[in-house]
Amino acid sequence: MGAQVCKRCEGRLQSRDTESLQKVWAWLIAGIIAYIPANIYPMLLTSTLVERSESTIIGGVVELFEHGSWGIATIVFAASVMIPVGKFVAIIYLAISVQRRSNANQHERHKAYEVVEFIGRWSMIDVFVVAILSALVQLDTIATVNPGIAAVSFALSVIFTMLSAQAFDSRLIWDAARTQE
Repeated sequence: MGAQVCKRCEGRLQSRDTESLQKVWAWLIAGIIAYIPANIYPMLLTSTLVERSESTIIGGVVELFEHGSWGIATIVFAASVMIPVGKFVAIIYLAISVQRRSNANQHERHKAYEVVEFIGRWSMIDVFVVAILSALVQLDTIATVNPGIAAVSFALSVIFTMLSAQAFDSRLIWDAARTQE
């Protein structure tokens, strides 16, 4: 038996995942749970000859603002706070609207899904910055920068929300219209 293909685009046809929403909610809840310690615990552990400091995500944003690096602080705040929270809200909105079989704003909801999918690829930028800083600033006893437990929690949160978005079957957005015809 050969694989079925779309007559229009010749793409491989896939059947519906009947447990799509359960997977979305499970991954999303795991992502939200991992996001909490990512904001409570330190992201960076910095040691020099004279002091040792720990920076949380928000603490790092505040420090950047205080040192006049407003652009970088804004980027870090957007990438570490606004985008993850926006992804949580968008996925919750999509999942609830599909569960309620909403027929409203289907095109907008599909666009929101595509934005969440696109942003997911860039969500690990904070973790990469911490990894690069940790690798570059290793001056033995003079200064070191190490990732904190929040870096692992943030990476897990990003991975879980990416899995949540991937588990979402976007065809469910359009099913409400089909059942009302």
